[in-house]
Amino acid sequence: MSLIMNMKYLDLLLCPKTHRPLIIKEKPLTIKNGRIMEGVLLEPISKNEYPIINFIPRFVHSEGYTTNFGYEWNIHSKTQYDDYSGLNLSKDRFEKETQWDKKLDGEIILECGSGSGRFTKYALETEAIVVSFDYSNAVEANYRTNGHYENLLLVQADIFQLPFQKNFFDKAFCFGVLQHTPDPEKAFKTIVEYLKPGGKISSDIYKKNWFSPILPGSLLRHLTNRIDPKNLYRYIKNYINFMWPIIKLLRKIPKVGYTIIYVLFCISDYSSTIMKNSSDNLVKEWAYLDTFDRLSPKFDYPQKILTFKKWHGEAGLINITVKYGYNGIEGHGTKPY
Repeated sequence: MSLIMNMKYLDLLLCPKTHRPLIIKEKPLTIKNGRIMEGVLLEPISKNEYPIINFIPRFVHSEGYTTNFGYEWNIHSKTQYDDYSGLNLSKDRFEKETQWDKKLDGEIILECGSGSGRFTKYALETEAIVVSFDYSNAVEANYRTNGHYENLLLVQADIFQLPFQKNFFDKAFCFGVLQHTPDPEKAFKTIVEYLKPGGKISSDIYKKNWFSPILPGSLLRHLTNRIDPKNLYRYIKNYINFMWPIIKLLRKIPKVGYTIIYVLFCISDYSSTIMKNSSDNLVKEWAYLDTFDRLSPKFDYPQKILTFKKWHGEAGLINITVKYGYNGIEGHGTKPY
């Protein structure tokens, strides 16, 4: 029985507008393999309704500023999965960045911004109940891969208006998301509100450098993020395919070759770092993904390490650790009792 079919787990969801409990409307209702494929969640007093579409409760009417990510993660639904790439990057990052025990049965984890679900998989393997959300329809990609797990509750929701009870979750993590929200500070502090006393949060954010805003990629993004994601992805893919023979030549330039590729040509090429032993096709696939990821976001707000640390303190966390690490800056903290 899937989580949404179990009334005990339905209690994890609240109406994001009224914060009151939801029920499942009897009609219309489509059941497939013992799971609700199509249906409606109802808040009985206000009559607010939220559809269940393709097994996923939907608490937003559109993807808003995350349309590019929805497109990206459905195209590259497997690209960053370890069993596809053979790189073990997702597992290493999840374990080292969360610093949690490998077995967390009996706990409830909140994943904020799941993307295709590359980290969802490892959270689920702790045997905790994992409540995972994304604003975009990347939840579709996540469900295709991880939907069979019985300890997963996956929803489409807005980080600023979540359908969950506050002061509830044992742990929360948010990787690769905060800088792409319209208000990273508010997003971070909102997540903390959903931790129970004693709960722990692990998160990261891009590092702000003085030169970041003047890099060609940053300047170019002001134009490219206005292009329809499907068209932009096609342009980027064609551009990389055209440039690939030149990229292979530039790699041979000592010391500065990869800088030229990234800074001047705005292409993400990992052939000399994390993908040294990967096939050329896989390196190119990651180039499509990460170049699009770099040029398509509506918002991109990297932060200084002292700023990120200040947010942790202002959120009332204790046992704070903020350091340079995965994705730029990573932070840890505990909500006091």
